[in-house]
Amino acid sequence: MTDLDVLTLRDAYDNQLRPEIPDPVPAGVTVERDGPLVRILGLDAGGFLTYRDLGGLTGTELDELIARQVHLFRERGQSVEWKLNEHDEPTDLPDRLRAAGFVPEERETVVIGPVAPLAAALPVPPEGVRLREVTSREDLERIAAMEEEVWQEDRSHLVWGLAKEIDADRHSITVVVAEADGTVVSAGWVRFPANTGFATLWGGSTLPQWRRRGIYRALVTYRARLADQRGRTLLQVDASEDSRPILQRLGLVPVTTTTPYVYTP
Repeated sequence: MTDLDVLTLRDAYDNQLRPEIPDPVPAGVTVERDGPLVRILGLDAGGFLTYRDLGGLTGTELDELIARQVHLFRERGQSVEWKLNEHDEPTDLPDRLRAAGFVPEERETVVIGPVAPLAAALPVPPEGVRLREVTSREDLERIAAMEEEVWQEDRSHLVWGLAKEIDADRHSITVVVAEADGTVVSAGWVRFPANTGFATLWGGSTLPQWRRRGIYRALVTYRARLADQRGRTLLQVDASEDSRPILQRLGLVPVTTTTPYVYTP
């Protein structure tokens, strides 16, 4: 993979996937614009700020844009995530966000790769584990319970957030669980952003006692086959440091990093 290829993939990511706006917009979700910034409310426990780029804003104008978000979410009594990519301009944006009260959380690596090689492989989970597509509220609650066991924090927002997306358009997202003896041991979902060549992978948390058995890889391969059936040619993942090495071995390449900067009133 040459530097030119990486830049081409990053350009595709910027031009096709950003800003990250749900399409269709689920019921109860609001999408607002503030200059180049897109503000999404009602899809998660807090708000989400996304953009293609900041339109060349710098200095005082940029500080004022950031301050307006702080004021709005302080008034709402809600947290908000500003999704910052490593290659975003201006280069002092992280400093300006921190100065306004945003706190950086764990950085992830944006990896992208072709669908076809993964779709050609059979998704083979370990013995005793089966993969199943789900839509019911009960199954979404089981996913949240699994994630809460993994992360030791409230994941109830996954239930109503995923339910909203499924209700809005069940063809825009597919949720897959890995089950063993009736227990959800891992889960992931794939989104199919409209008018793009991409499928994007999310989730992938696995109970500790079930790790290193090929479940995550099987979930990736299963979702790649779904993407291939939908005519998508590229997979994109915001990868944690646990999943990045696996995804790179599967042929995805790093194109940038992303860090959630979170403001909490």
